[in-house]
Amino acid sequence: MAFTIVVGLGRSGLGAARLLHHQGQAVVVLERGEGPDQTSCAAQLRAEGIEVELGIPLEINSFEPWRSDLTAVVIGPGIPWDHPTLEILRQEGVQVRGEIELAWDALNDIPWVGITGTNGKTTVTHLLSHVLEQAGLRAPMGGNMGVSAAEMALKIKTGDLLRPDWLVMELSSYQIEAGPTLAPSIGIWTTLTPDHLERHGTLEAYRAIKRGLLQRSSLAIFNGDDADLNAHRSSLKSGIWVQTATPCPDDQPADFWIDDAGTIQARESGAMFPADALAMPGAHNRQNQLLVTAAAIQIGLNAEQIAQGFRSFPGVPHRLERLGSTASADVFNDSKATNYDAAAVGLQAMAGTVVVLAGGQTKRGDATGWLTELKSKACAVVLFGAGAEELDALIRQSDYQGQVHRCNDLKAAVAIAVQATSELQATSLLLSPACASFDQYQDFEARGDHFRDLMQAHIRVA
Repeated sequence: MAFTIVVGLGRSGLGAARLLHHQGQAVVVLERGEGPDQTSCAAQLRAEGIEVELGIPLEINSFEPWRSDLTAVVIGPGIPWDHPTLEILRQEGVQVRGEIELAWDALNDIPWVGITGTNGKTTVTHLLSHVLEQAGLRAPMGGNMGVSAAEMALKIKTGDLLRPDWLVMELSSYQIEAGPTLAPSIGIWTTLTPDHLERHGTLEAYRAIKRGLLQRSSLAIFNGDDADLNAHRSSLKSGIWVQTATPCPDDQPADFWIDDAGTIQARESGAMFPADALAMPGAHNRQNQLLVTAAAIQIGLNAEQIAQGFRSFPGVPHRLERLGSTASADVFNDSKATNYDAAAVGLQAMAGTVVVLAGGQTKRGDATGWLTELKSKACAVVLFGAGAEELDALIRQSDYQGQVHRCNDLKAAVAIAVQATSELQATSLLLSPACASFDQYQDFEARGDHFRDLMQAHIRVA
């Protein structure tokens, strides 16, 4: 009997295992952990008739019991595409696939919008799905956030989810790398700054992965405000370009932009609607708005439908999510800011002085922009988690003049931040970590949820 092995019991692994089982394939799930969460997930899958083995590391010997009948291995985005064990399996003729490609094979009869970029992709995904749904289309979102692509495929195939008109999928570099056949109807590239270099090695390799998705897309949409995308414009596939300022260079015209009066303009059809139809703060959200506008027009919506969708958009959890106010300051949850560039964007969107909470598992990257924003906006920085000491040294070396506090965890950081906000009369209290969450949390959502819970004791009831 031919076997497919799914590696890992995360969100992607669970979806892949269930989808393969539904397709009638013999599936075994290997998971290195054996804690309460893994035990619970394993029990669920076993009850569904799926074999699960816990405490199994990703080593070539772990595959021995199935080696003679093993035809494919499916991995989630948390496992490096070039892991040594996977390389050995490839040499033996075993097909190695990403969970996203499994879902693509099951769902490529439905048009996809594939959204990628270093920052902005989550907001664009939420916003586009909302705008399309408000216009009457079925356009569920998933992929790198929310519902895994394989889980969505299973729900559609079993009838638990009505057949969508469009799939709006956030795609990380890890997923794109592991999905070389993925070819969306529309590809959107939001930004490109150094990130995940510990995984991809170089900025060039990281950029090439993103570029590949756009090259395979039937239509590509690019953010012309992004310095890296503009610098490599000649090497990118032709497509639609958006930019927030009125287009100037004749050799680089924008297809959608915002004029001096604050109106979104389209090169082919003229004035569309006021940009303030979207209430989210920050110049970066104007870029996101234009990318969504461009995609929605291509899908067939008119200007009024798009504007109505923007007006009713509630915002994105964990991305400059306003939680309320303390006695003196507005409180924002920006837990999604897992790198320096995203954290800098969050600071740019703040009005007045800010107390910032930052920390977690540090990443490689250029902190210059973030440090500049701290010096401009932050009257105090409260650092927590595994990266607190490293960030502390970085900030002090930058000649930052505000207060710097350091503590072990987010609970202690919140107590210090609330006090500093009051004493310094800051107008905003911002969780914008500039770090991954994995030192103390399962993901950035869990970190943001914890922050929201901790702040409830300090936020005024309206």
